Amino acid sequence: MNIVGINAFHGDASAALVVDGKLIAAIEEERFNRVKHWAGFPAASIRYCLEAGGFEANEVDHVAISFNPKSNFLRRLGFVATHWPSMSAILDRLKRQGKTFAIEDQFAQAVGVDRSTIKAKFHRIEHHQTHVAAGFLISPYDEAAVLSVDGMGDFTSTLTAHAAGTNWRELNRVYYPHSIGFLYTAITMYLGFPHYGDEYKVMGLAPYGEPEFVDSFRKMIYPKGDTFELNLDYFTHHKRGIRMAWNDGAPTIEPFYSSKLVQELGPVRDPKTPMTARHDNIAKSLQVVTEEIILHMLNRLQEKTGCKNLCMTGGVAMNSVANGKITSQTKFENVYVPAGAADNGTSFGAAFYVWNRVLGNPRTFVQDHAYWGTESSREECHAAIEKLGLPAEELDVDRLVDRTTDLIIDGKVVGWFQGRMEFGARALGNRTLLADPRRTDMRDIINLRIKFREKFRPFAPSILEEHVSDWFEINESTPYMEKVFPIRLARRAQIPAVTHVDGSGRLQTVSKRTNPLYHALITRFHEKTGIPIVLNTSLNENEPIVRTPTEAINCFLRTDMDVLVLGPFVIDRQQANFPEQFRKRVRSDG
Repeated sequence: MNIVGINAFHGDASAALVVDGKLIAAIEEERFNRVKHWAGFPAASIRYCLEAGGFEANEVDHVAISFNPKSNFLRRLGFVATHWPSMSAILDRLKRQGKTFAIEDQFAQAVGVDRSTIKAKFHRIEHHQTHVAAGFLISPYDEAAVLSVDGMGDFTSTLTAHAAGTNWRELNRVYYPHSIGFLYTAITMYLGFPHYGDEYKVMGLAPYGEPEFVDSFRKMIYPKGDTFELNLDYFTHHKRGIRMAWNDGAPTIEPFYSSKLVQELGPVRDPKTPMTARHDNIAKSLQVVTEEIILHMLNRLQEKTGCKNLCMTGGVAMNSVANGKITSQTKFENVYVPAGAADNGTSFGAAFYVWNRVLGNPRTFVQDHAYWGTESSREECHAAIEKLGLPAEELDVDRLVDRTTDLIIDGKVVGWFQGRMEFGARALGNRTLLADPRRTDMRDIINLRIKFREKFRPFAPSILEEHVSDWFEINESTPYMEKVFPIRLARRAQIPAVTHVDGSGRLQTVSKRTNPLYHALITRFHEKTGIPIVLNTSLNENEPIVRTPTEAINCFLRTDMDVLVLGPFVIDRQQANFPEQFRKRVRSDG
C-alpha cells in the first residue's frame, strides 16, 4: 500500500512516501528549486519520493494533501457575517483555496502522466488533523496529550486532543483570527525581520533583552479558558486579511499589526538600522509571554487528560526555548516533537492519517531520525569534484573520521556532507558545518565569514546522547534540536561557541544507532579533547540547506569555509595544489 502525502500552497511545500505503514522518503521542495520556504505544488519532491520507493505513478494507491477548504465552513461563514472582512481578503483566500480543487491534475502533471492512468484515491484532510497525525501517530507513545499550534490552517490556529492507539478526541480549538503564531509573526515583522520564517531570529535575539514590555504583550494576548485570545485592536488581519503570496515562490506576508500596537511599543524598526536595547527587550518580552500562553495551555491540557506524555506539533512547536521548559514547568514527563513539526511535516502527517485513520491500520512505525532525503554516491561526489578540477584525498571511514577531527581541533570550519539529507529546518549531522565548540571566536567567524548573518545568532551543540546529563541541567533525548536547555554552569566556559548569552544551548543528541558516522566523529573528538560535543550549523549560506555535491562545493568556494568533507573525499583549501582562483572565497561582499 503506497501513500503519497503532500503539503502544498503553504510555506515549506513538501512530499512524503509511506509504504505499508512505514515512512520511506520525505523532502521539501526548496531543496530542489533553492528558494527558501517555497510555497506551491511540490512536484520535484513527489518525483523524488516515488524514485526513492521504486514506484511508478500508477502504482500509488492514495494521495493525501494537508489542506481541506471545506473544513470549518460554518465557522468561516460566521466570521464573514460578524467581522465583515474586506472583499479583497475574501477573494485572496478563495483563490488560494481553489488551487486544491485541481490537485489530481497537478499530481498527474508533476509525475508526467495522463490523469486517466492514475488509480490513486485522493484525500483532502483538514490541516490540524495532519499536524496531530504527524505529532502522535509516529511518536513512541500509545497514549498522549497533543497540542497542535501554528499560525493558521483551515481556519484553525490551535487544537488540543487526547490521543490513544490510532484515534484522538478533540478537546479545544482556537479559530481565526486568534493565533499565537500570528502574534509572533506580527512582532517579527515589526522588529525588521520581514521574511517568512524569520521568527527563529527573534527567538535567538530574546536572551539579549529584558522583559520590559511583558505588560504590553499581556494586553495583546491573554489566557481564556483552556486556551487564549488575541486583543484584535492591536492587529488588522481580521478586517483586511493578510496579504500573502503562496504560490510558486518564497511566501511573502505583508505586516498586519495596527497603529495601536505601534503606539504601545514605539516606532517600527527599519531593517537597515541597528538593533537597540529596546528591540532586544521587545523580543524578550514576546518570548516570555509566548511561553506563558503555551504553558497555560499545557497545564490545562495535562489536567484534562492526566497524561504524562505530550506530543507537540505545528509551527509554534518549533519554539525550542519554550519546548525546553515543558518538563520542568508542567507535569508532563515525556515530550515528543517530530522532525518537521511545522507545515513541512504535514506531508507525512497526511499520509499516516490515511494509513491509520482512513484505512484503519495499526501503528507500526516510530520516527526516530530525520534522514529521509536524497543521498549522493561516491561516484557522484567524485564527478562533482573532478568537474571543477579540485584536488581531493579519498579516505576510508576510520581515517576520514580521524582527519576531520584533527581539522576541527586545529580551528578549521569543516563542511560535512554525508548520507541521506535531513528533513526539516535543521541540519542534524549529514548536511552540516562543524567547528570546535571550545573556541571563543568561532561564533563570530562562522556568522560573519561563512553564514553572512546577524552576530547574535547562536549555534547548536551536537552531543553524544550518553553524555547529555553531564553537560546540561536536564537529561532528555533531543534528536532534532527541538529543545533548548540550560548548560551546566561549570561547563559553560568549556564550550563558549555553543553557549548562548543566557547560558543555554539548543542541543542535538546524537545516537550511534541512527547516525553511526556522526556519532563516531564526535566520539573521536571526545577521545582527543575530553569534550563530547561539536558545534553544528547548517551547510548553506543564505539559501536552503545544500542537497547535492555540486551545491556543497559551490557553498564551500563562495565562503571562507576551510575544508569540505564530501562523502569519502577531503577538499582542503590550504592544499599546495589547490587552484589559486579558488583559494579565496568568490563572494566579495559581507
